[in-house]
Amino acid sequence: MRGTMGLRGLTCMCLLSLLTLQAMAAQGSPTSNPKGGKKRMAVDTAADGVVIRSLKVNCKVTSRFAHYVITSQVVNSADTAKEVSFNVEIPKTAFISDFAITTDENAFIGDIKDKVTAWKQYRKAAISGENAGLVRASGRTMEQFSIHIMVGPQSKTTFRLTYEEVLRRKLMQYDIVIKVKPKQLVQHFEIDVDIFEPQGIRNLDVEASFLPKKLAAQLIKKSFSGKKGHVLFRPTVSQQQTCPTCSTTLLNGDFKVTYDVNRDNVCDLLVANNYFAHFFAPQNLRKLNKNVVFVIDISTSMEGQKVKQTKEALHKILGDLRPGDHFDLVLFGSAVQSWKGSLVQASPANLEAARNFVQQFSLAGATNLNGGLLTGIEILNKAQQSNPELSNHASILIMLTDGEPTEGVTDRAQILKNVRDAIKGRFPLYNLGFGRDVDLNFLEVMSLENNGRVQRIYEDHDATQQLQGFYEQVANPLLRDVELLYPREAVSDLTQHRHKQYYEGSEIMVAGRIADHKLSSFKADVRAQAEGQEFMTTCLVDEEEMKKLLRERGHMLENHVERLWAYLTIQELLAKRMKLEGKEKANVSAKALQMSLAYQFVTPLTSMTVRGMADQDGLEPIIDKPLDDSLPLEMVGPRKTFMLQASQPAPTHSSLNIEKLPDQVTSVDADPHFLIHVPQKEDMLCFNINEEPGVVLSLVRDPDTGFSVNGQLIGDKAGSPGKPEGTYFGRLGIENPATDFQLEVTPQNITLNPGSGGPVFSWRDQAFLRQNEVLVTINRKRNLVVSVEDGGTFEVVLHRVWRGSAVRQDFLGFYVLDSHRMSARTHGLLGQFFHPFDYKVSDLHPGSDPSKTDATMVVKNRRLTVTRGLQKDYRKDPRHGAEVTCWFIHNNGDGLIDGVHTDYIVPDIF
Repeated sequence: MRGTMGLRGLTCMCLLSLLTLQAMAAQGSPTSNPKGGKKRMAVDTAADGVVIRSLKVNCKVTSRFAHYVITSQVVNSADTAKEVSFNVEIPKTAFISDFAITTDENAFIGDIKDKVTAWKQYRKAAISGENAGLVRASGRTMEQFSIHIMVGPQSKTTFRLTYEEVLRRKLMQYDIVIKVKPKQLVQHFEIDVDIFEPQGIRNLDVEASFLPKKLAAQLIKKSFSGKKGHVLFRPTVSQQQTCPTCSTTLLNGDFKVTYDVNRDNVCDLLVANNYFAHFFAPQNLRKLNKNVVFVIDISTSMEGQKVKQTKEALHKILGDLRPGDHFDLVLFGSAVQSWKGSLVQASPANLEAARNFVQQFSLAGATNLNGGLLTGIEILNKAQQSNPELSNHASILIMLTDGEPTEGVTDRAQILKNVRDAIKGRFPLYNLGFGRDVDLNFLEVMSLENNGRVQRIYEDHDATQQLQGFYEQVANPLLRDVELLYPREAVSDLTQHRHKQYYEGSEIMVAGRIADHKLSSFKADVRAQAEGQEFMTTCLVDEEEMKKLLRERGHMLENHVERLWAYLTIQELLAKRMKLEGKEKANVSAKALQMSLAYQFVTPLTSMTVRGMADQDGLEPIIDKPLDDSLPLEMVGPRKTFMLQASQPAPTHSSLNIEKLPDQVTSVDADPHFLIHVPQKEDMLCFNINEEPGVVLSLVRDPDTGFSVNGQLIGDKAGSPGKPEGTYFGRLGIENPATDFQLEVTPQNITLNPGSGGPVFSWRDQAFLRQNEVLVTINRKRNLVVSVEDGGTFEVVLHRVWRGSAVRQDFLGFYVLDSHRMSARTHGLLGQFFHPFDYKVSDLHPGSDPSKTDATMVVKNRRLTVTRGLQKDYRKDPRHGAEVTCWFIHNNGDGLIDGVHTDYIVPDIF
């Protein structure tokens, strides 16, 4: 069995994508693979004796809580074993809750554990991924679950995957999208969607992108009446065929179910088994006028299609503003400029002038994100404080950026604080991250701290429509300062029940627990500000109606209401922990973990192992969900299947939290300045190496394991006339021969096993690699960390040319985060200092430069003249660095390093 795993991101749609189930030859003549090794051959499954006998999707929705079960049976009628892959696409917002594989003789069941325990048990599996389930990004809104298994001759295997999520209302409807792709004709194919909504179903529609409308109307059965809706798609084999004599299938595309519920009663309160769910989406309200400021990134990285599509979207959005709305535009590059500097009414003349402003602005400079946001916030704050009429409007701040802060205030923590202090909870901030280069986690934390949310805008032909689509969701506020209140003595464990605004077409959802014997006193009071008046309503529980609902839906209703509460609570805890640090974060994480285990959800804090199933090494599959919105990849290397995924928790010695790294470490950076940390002295030594571009230097070499790090020097592209050419590390080679691991790092690319055609990554990727005992994490556009189990942990810092930089050449820095497990024979310009050594400093006196102190140092039985100086550590700030004091050893470290510096010149990086 083979596979890997990884998940990313969150969306608001409920999307189920199914199913690519294919058989592959277990044996046979492989085709060549440019990466080395063997490339597995996809075969005609029916002709090869492997067929999908049945494929069924059952979706049960009870009051917005969706429970999916996908079941598929595969039959191998051949006389030899065959490898089969089970591939299913699931929504990013879903939590897997069960997985099982049943063969003729055995059943293998998923078991959910806390992630730390699961990964300890799975430590060896990090080596190859040869036995792992895979969940990875698939398009914008989906993740793909995949697992491979050998099916014995003349036998059958059944796969069953269960997952759950809450359906979110968007633009007046709930969506269920099933991506259908079986890749062959299926004897028994079925999609069965059962919907139960106590408010009553108002409309129900179905469409299948792969079927002509006339044929879809014949094959898809749909019905709804009162509280119940049903959709059934059960095509025969002949109805699946692309033509009467064809063996190919029509089933390749989206199967989409959309529905909405009745809104006759503003109170939609559901109670079952001491849990409640409150759905709030009032109708027939007048739209609030709004104050909206658009803060737009115009740095040079927005050039090309991005700025063109942004302008197109702004033109359309400006056209959608209503006469009672007020607005302004703020642009930020290196400098910040606003169109008016204050809110103006959306009159025809002002809108036309704004369109001209949008059409004519040009790109300029870097990214002063902090300045742009604070200018937009100030415009909204002044309007609310100085104009009583505008203070009753719904204020909204929308920011679009395609990169990271590089001008003005660039420290992320300081930017978060500045924005929090300026907004002070008065209005929501919505952040739109354009493309792959944005730090979406940073933007998400900022939005969450200010009552908004984040959305990625994908660089694609429809980016204009993506921007417009987001705006449509917030274009029509109906209420502001919404509070849903419940008796304190009657309820506990409430989910979010205060919202800055309620928008047309959406829905506010609150869940919680009701104390024993308190149902009679339970109620919900809703308070909000509507257009020109206060909105108030009280909702009571209709106990007779609840009994009726329980009779109709039984245990499923009780179970779904409780699991809806658990799902919402866990999602909110996971979002909350992003904003916290230290003990507070640990407490929130512990609560989210406890609930994930109690309700058996695979979340970013838990993992699922499959009991009883193992490969030749006795390793079980593992199903995981990552912590962020990165872009995981899967690759097959020359000897092993590697696992790449976003920000996966690794063993403790490879922690990637830079804030918690040692204050001082041994390193080499810049022109190249070597910093040697001597912990027993609580001091630093430093020296430079002056060599020509192209020279390769040995930095670390452990003869006991063969592990080595070598670096090649490059010259500055634009050195100052009359000055020696500066040199920097432009190429690093990290090698662990015992595990056939090589990593080549340049400022442009990161290449795994370059000698055998391994995969290549750019610094725009966020990825997590595991090969044997070596773990590599690429942190997009910032650094990468290499951790060798029972070895060392090292960080490579990326330095990019930036405006104002004295260096005109991208280069790398190398930092030793942990080396205590390296052997005592480790050597190299850095490696020789991994183990304790002693020195003494005396006779401090002014040097030839009166501002610096010289001294006499005795080290390694040598007497040296050294100078107290400053170098920089660039781990936290690759641009400016942090100053570090050190004793500088002159003449290429002569007297401190063993031998002379030319002894460390080697032929190549490997």
